Amino acid sequence: MMNAPRWRALLVALLMLASAGAAVLGRPTKHMADQVGMPDLEAMFPRAFGTWRVDTSMPVILPSPDVQALLDKIYNQVLSRTYVNAEGQRIMLSVAYGGDQSDGTSAHRPEVCYPAQGFAITVNRMGSVPLGQRQLPVRQLMSQLGPRKEPITYWVTVGGEVVTTGIGQKLAQMRYGVRGIIADGMLVRVSSIDNDMAGGHRLQALFISDLVSHMDAASAARVFGRAGS
Repeated sequence: MMNAPRWRALLVALLMLASAGAAVLGRPTKHMADQVGMPDLEAMFPRAFGTWRVDTSMPVILPSPDVQALLDKIYNQVLSRTYVNAEGQRIMLSVAYGGDQSDGTSAHRPEVCYPAQGFAITVNRMGSVPLGQRQLPVRQLMSQLGPRKEPITYWVTVGGEVVTTGIGQKLAQMRYGVRGIIADGMLVRVSSIDNDMAGGHRLQALFISDLVSHMDAASAARVFGRAGS
């Protein structure tokens, strides 16, 4: 059985070969966003669904000017909301959409950007959320800043594919690139303030399952990837 170092070396070699192949075929020039249109995140994500409602009592916290400038450079749209259910439980939703995934968004994954804000990531693992007849692959994190503990569930889409690792993201970009297409993509993050990591991730899974059941098919495919991707 291949050990981890040899497996990583093989992946690096495959990425180098894929990059070389893409260079031979030429730089992608067709933007997927031009073909399918850019989404309207405000309209795509319902403000109320099931027992969840946008919590209008929570203030909107704007990023600092330097962070906002960076977000504007990388992403076309960013959506941040806090939802509350009938039991008073709150979920924070953050969605970042970029029409050009050729450079990726790996530097802004929660396991990178949270530590940059002073959080410690104490757990980082693969997980899944049931979406009807299929499973949505996700990453589940536990973050902490002083007494504040924040379980996180997130995933990234590249075109119609869901990816949960930087390597998977790069390979998805290349699969589109060799066809001459620059894929679009989203980073979707769901989190909550909860000392109970398992309980937090369960609540987030329920929120995600409720959300997908109240989205139209076209929107759901862009946010949660195509079935079988």
